Amino acid sequence: EVQFVESGGAWVQPGGSMRLSCEASGFTFWAYDMSWWRQAPGKERDLVASIRMDGSATHYADFVEGRFTISRDNAKKMVYLQMNSLKPEDTAVYYCNAGFSTNRFDAWGQGTQVTVFS
Repeated sequence: EVQFVESGGAWVQPGGSMRLSCEASGFTFWAYDMSWWRQAPGKERDLVASIRMDGSATHYADFVEGRFTISRDNAKKMVYLQMNSLKPEDTAVYYCNAGFSTNRFDAWGQGTQVTVFS
């Protein structure tokens, strides 16, 4: 069974930093590209960042380019999202999934809430 467990979300002031973690299981982690997504209240889930299976390439949405960094540890089956210079508009529930431009699996984790407020 494919599972994703996200953690690390919190409340933070604008300009702050945070690191999200995602533990994946139920599939051959090292063979899949991985990605982070987010969903704000009343909005669709958007792709935030993605990373190739071997970490050789990454992609970022325009709205996080230069502020967020995605990374992975294949030995631990973990993917991370370092978020710097956070803005109120980054407030959302953040999810991870396999895939580079689309989600490879229909299963989603519970997500982790990130709230940026003054």
